[in-house]
Amino acid sequence: MRSFRHRLLHPLVLVTAMTFVLSGCNSTAAPQEPQTPPSVETPAPPKKEEKPKEETTPPPTETPKQEQPEQPQKAKPTETKPAEKPPAGQPPELSFPDIEVVGEPESVAVLVNKQRKLPENYQPNDLVFPNVPYLLPEKSEKRKLRKEAAGALEQLFSAAQADGVQLAGVSAYRSHAYQKALFNRYVKKDGVEKARTYSAVPGTSEHETGLAIDVSGKDGKCAATSCFAGTKEAKWLDENVEKFGFIIRYPEGKDAITGYIYEPWHLRYVGVEIAQEIGEKGITLEEYSGAVPVSTPTN
Repeated sequence: MRSFRHRLLHPLVLVTAMTFVLSGCNSTAAPQEPQTPPSVETPAPPKKEEKPKEETTPPPTETPKQEQPEQPQKAKPTETKPAEKPPAGQPPELSFPDIEVVGEPESVAVLVNKQRKLPENYQPNDLVFPNVPYLLPEKSEKRKLRKEAAGALEQLFSAAQADGVQLAGVSAYRSHAYQKALFNRYVKKDGVEKARTYSAVPGTSEHETGLAIDVSGKDGKCAATSCFAGTKEAKWLDENVEKFGFIIRYPEGKDAITGYIYEPWHLRYVGVEIAQEIGEKGITLEEYSGAVPVSTPTN
């Protein structure tokens, strides 16, 4: 019986041992499973908490705020406005009141003088280059005349040449800006009152109409100066300009009416009919237009 019981217990022991071993393998596998927690640590929420980096965005918002202090600098230009005082002291010509603005600046008979001026931004729209000799460089703006006056000037120069008189243009059209600079220069030299006897306040110059031109002999001697009066060129002009629609705009002895000293070189186009009537009557453009005489110039 003991041998039989012993035989029975032996396999039971073996079964128990095998059971223990198998259960031991499962327990060894369990400790290996904790290795998975590292994978659980992969949730990089902490890394996503780099949101503090978003705090770097405020700096750019702070930089525009630094531009705000520049705003007071924009106010500085207002402080520079006093710099306008120098030019304000130079142009006395701009302070002349009671100068009437002409209503028809395009008319060939327009009267422009010390009491009547062209509109501020007026510029003739039909300026051309007459085909006549000039003392000026080619393509100079001061060579230009309005188209009708330019054609008449070409005829006048041709007729003079046929009579043995060689003429040349000195100065024709002048822009408002040029006339302003020219007048200011004369003011610095001779003073306002004296300058007004031989130069026009900007806007009141006939040269700005595109209908006036100063001429001289082809040699350029006595160009636009008083000594031109005794030349053969001046005599020919005095006797012939009316045939071509021009007048000596500032004739001798008419200073009290025109406001300018005698200028035998200054021609003004008004058309043949008007020019001949003015010549026959020995009057000025002011008298022809029925305008009030200009104040007597101060010499």
